[in-house]
Amino acid sequence: MIHVKLPGDALDAPREFEALAESAGADVVESVRHRRDLPDPRSFIGSGKVAEVARLVAEYRIGLVLVDQPLSAVQERNLERDLGCRVLDRTGLILDIFAQRARSFEGRLQVELAQLKHIASRLVRGWSHLERQKGGIGLRGPGEKQLELDRRMIGGRIRQIERRLCKVRRAREEGRKSRRRRQLPVVVLVGYTNAGKTTLFNRLTGSDRLAQDRLFATLDTSWRRVALPGGTGAVLADTVGFISRLPHDLVAAFRSTLEEVADADLLLHVIDAGAEERDHQIEQVDAVLAEIGADDVPTLRVYNKADLCSRGVGAVRSGADGVLDGVRVSAVTGQGVDDLLAVVAEYLGPERIRRRVRLSPAQGRLRAQLFRAGNVLAEHCVDGGTMELDVELPVHELERLHVREGLAREEVADLAALQQRSIQSGAR
Repeated sequence: MIHVKLPGDALDAPREFEALAESAGADVVESVRHRRDLPDPRSFIGSGKVAEVARLVAEYRIGLVLVDQPLSAVQERNLERDLGCRVLDRTGLILDIFAQRARSFEGRLQVELAQLKHIASRLVRGWSHLERQKGGIGLRGPGEKQLELDRRMIGGRIRQIERRLCKVRRAREEGRKSRRRRQLPVVVLVGYTNAGKTTLFNRLTGSDRLAQDRLFATLDTSWRRVALPGGTGAVLADTVGFISRLPHDLVAAFRSTLEEVADADLLLHVIDAGAEERDHQIEQVDAVLAEIGADDVPTLRVYNKADLCSRGVGAVRSGADGVLDGVRVSAVTGQGVDDLLAVVAEYLGPERIRRRVRLSPAQGRLRAQLFRAGNVLAEHCVDGGTMELDVELPVHELERLHVREGLAREEVADLAALQQRSIQSGAR
């Protein structure tokens, strides 16, 4: 393993890279740390370090060298030639782990799509018998280079996968509409990989999903209904974990899955309370949420693995105003889980409110959202085509319309208060 730290890197985390390697099934023989001001254009690590690593490769008969940085196709080829063994960068390693772990049809398609896009960006000529058309008997080629044939075949497979994923995406959208029709709020577990999301999912829902102490043990999204205090319920989703420098091809390929995160009513950001790099992991998760358009979804922080810390469990409040900062739990022992469910139930509570919403003629999308989200009691037109809708809907649905659909708060009035004022005015 070659861990290279550049000046702009926010975190020096060789242990995480070693955990990635072990999660992929590699047997780590030797680890080399290296600092550089700039990557070497030929080999990324420079000729001196290449010579040092080559000696280690020969001494230990190493068959694979992992580099904790993204390499260009030229750098990867040059390193393989100099070291005499296979070389894999951070992106390739993560893609390999995903390829091992994907179980569902959609997950396998998403991983293959990411792999093909990664391969397409680093194609080099493998042989020359199809290099180009030549003259003479027996030397007339097909008119295409091998590189062009590879690109064409990969491009065709990418288009085929994207068409299949489009069908899966439509089925996923129908499932989302079905949940909305049943008016079940959606809660999604997000967080850094190996923070304990699947263990917490099993604890909350009583399921038995495979939970392991390794990076990216869970790739495929699962849904279960969870009972909340007060007799209410919600749909809970367990999702793939995030990691620093998550390959963009993977984020793009898993976008249809991650749409569920952006469409949730509440995110439970599961955090490893005892991790030394906890703050950095929180920043990385927030960055990925912003990238997929989920940074404005209401989020509750859940500090997991509290049994390994000395701070206790339960709701955590900060500041003089007692603002809720999160909930400390232990998914393994179940400590603090009741407090977590109570906080979630309080946010998603069954309370339905009545509001009068004033919309301009250009806000047809918001009007459709209101009909979809709640029970429209009355609708009438006022001056200039402006519409007023009297609606009854859950509190969290109204908050979603404010945050996700841009419904201005000044456009919403308390229907009961308006009716009371109307009665008082009529009495006078």
